[in-house]
Amino acid sequence: MRALWARGHAPVDPASLVAFRVAFGLLGMVSAERFLSFGWDERLFDAPSFHFRYYGFGWVPTPPDGVVTGLFVAILALGSLIAFGLVTRLATVLFAVLFTYVQLIDVTTYLNHYVLVSLLAFWMCLMPLGARGSLDAWIRARRGRPPRPPLRAWMLWALRFQVAVVYVNAALAKATGDWLLHGQPMGIWLAARTDTPLVGDLFAHHEVALVLGWAGFLYDLTIPLWLSLRRTRVPAYTLLLVFHGMTAVLFDIGMFPWIMTAAATIFFEPAWPRRLLGRLVGPRDEASRPIEPTRPRRGLAVTLAIFALLQVLWPLRAHAYGGNVLWHEQGMRFSWRVLCREKNGSIRYRVRWTGSERERYVFPQRYLTDHQEREMAGQPDLVLQLAHHVAADHRARGYEDVEVRVDAWVSLNGRRMARMIDPDVDLSRVPDGLGKASWILPAPGGAPIRLQRPPRVAEDER
Repeated sequence: MRALWARGHAPVDPASLVAFRVAFGLLGMVSAERFLSFGWDERLFDAPSFHFRYYGFGWVPTPPDGVVTGLFVAILALGSLIAFGLVTRLATVLFAVLFTYVQLIDVTTYLNHYVLVSLLAFWMCLMPLGARGSLDAWIRARRGRPPRPPLRAWMLWALRFQVAVVYVNAALAKATGDWLLHGQPMGIWLAARTDTPLVGDLFAHHEVALVLGWAGFLYDLTIPLWLSLRRTRVPAYTLLLVFHGMTAVLFDIGMFPWIMTAAATIFFEPAWPRRLLGRLVGPRDEASRPIEPTRPRRGLAVTLAIFALLQVLWPLRAHAYGGNVLWHEQGMRFSWRVLCREKNGSIRYRVRWTGSERERYVFPQRYLTDHQEREMAGQPDLVLQLAHHVAADHRARGYEDVEVRVDAWVSLNGRRMARMIDPDVDLSRVPDGLGKASWILPAPGGAPIRLQRPPRVAEDER
């Protein structure tokens, strides 16, 4: 343990982490600017009259109209401070808090890479990643301030671990019959991209979906290893650029490819930016100057160990529920199940109250925006949340003993639509929670859809 502690607290060249800090700040700026430019801040946060909440985070306040726009302006400004290394620790803490808060406002804005950004920001809060260089050292000396603390090896390990967790769990999520044996939902997505120049015709073939599905599975499973080995690092990163470049072109997944491309650079040797650019990023002898050994801080070590263990175990919780997690979605979020299912649904609530002779149909668009309705339709816990809101709305209007049931028809990976929720259960009396949901019906059996390439029509037959 002492040897591991010594290795983890050995000083390292700060160049790679500073380069990552710059990239992280710039990507934070671009992400916030995209929200502001496309009006997503208003459409996703101001327009809805009802917000879906994460279980246990219902206390998170919903900001008044216009405040979210200000939050994204602040996130953009904080990203610039992080990129330029100005008041970095404070800027990173505020960035992590504001970015995470925005994501907690509504579940329907959930994306895996948003969670990753928050976690990376958390790790960076623990690291001295401010501006480094001879000028910085000279200014600190002139002001009588001590030199900045060195970066330690464990800080690199932490970020590498975080990125590896994402990749490995993304691979495990693809280890299903639909993905590896039937090429779905890859086949559905590729069929919508047959107009892609040069390669579009290939996407109509089922075999291509299978090959790309296996390639994605093997890539996610092994890329952390190839990036960790000196001999395979450069070709692995070249493959990474090709892989994420393709996903950026073929799939609408926002900033995820660029975040992973930037994050993967931390697997390189700590001094790689210095060698690549041929210039100093920090003091020439900073990484090699003698550093007094640090005494073990058990509190820090235990905290980091618990957090790392949680990162490993939490994505696996879906297996405790049994069944198909892509269907019941219990344990789906925060488990890095990236691009692993295509789900569409149709929802209709049936409301009854004291004295009513028949049920009244209530449709989600009465309460939700188009975006919220699309996201909610395939997620049982969100269907339950809206059922509670529908019941509360009717009680507020004077109806008594309100009952809410639902007709929820959902298609998973192109299968025929099937009922996702028991239509006889009064959802208004079903509490939300982490326990196994008996009101969610079993996933439909059978193979997913297999799209067939339409036969070509000869010119003289048209």
